[in-house]
Amino acid sequence: MFPNIIFLWIFGLIIVLISYYFDKEKTKNGVKKGLKIFKGLLSPFLSIMVLASFLLALVPPEIIEQYLGSNSGILGVIISAIIGSITLIPAFIVYPIASELLRRGASYMVIATFITTLLMVGVVTYPLESKYFGKEVALVRNVLNFIAAIIIGFAIGVII
Repeated sequence: MFPNIIFLWIFGLIIVLISYYFDKEKTKNGVKKGLKIFKGLLSPFLSIMVLASFLLALVPPEIIEQYLGSNSGILGVIISAIIGSITLIPAFIVYPIASELLRRGASYMVIATFITTLLMVGVVTYPLESKYFGKEVALVRNVLNFIAAIIIGFAIGVII
C-alpha cells in the first residue's frame, strides 16, 4: 500500500509541474484552491476519524463480531443498514472506518450494506431533500435505496 501512496504523490507532483509549465497563473490558482479545500475538509475529517476511533476502541471486537460478523446474518445487515442510513459521513471517510470494522470482524456483507446505505440513503438529509424534490419523491427514493442497499449487501455476501 505504501508504494502506491508514493507513486500517487510523485504522479501528482509531475502533473502539477506540467501544468505549471503551460500556465503558471492557473496552476498557482488551482493549487491555492486545492489547499483551501483541503484545509476546509481537514477539520471535519479529523473530527470524524477521532470519534470513530474512540467508538471502535470502546466497542470490543467480540461485540462487533457478534452483531456485524459473518454469522450475524440478516440482523447484522439490518443493523448496518440502519446505522448507515442515519449517519452523515463523507464518502472518503467511510472507507478507513469500513477497513477497521473488517479488521475487527465485521463481514463484507455488512460493510457493503453500511457503505451503500451511507451513500444512498439520507435520513438526516430527508428534510432538505423533501423541500426541493417533494416529500413523496424523497421518501420513495430513500426507501428504494434502502431496499437496494440490503440486496447489494446480500449479493456481496453471496459473491465473497
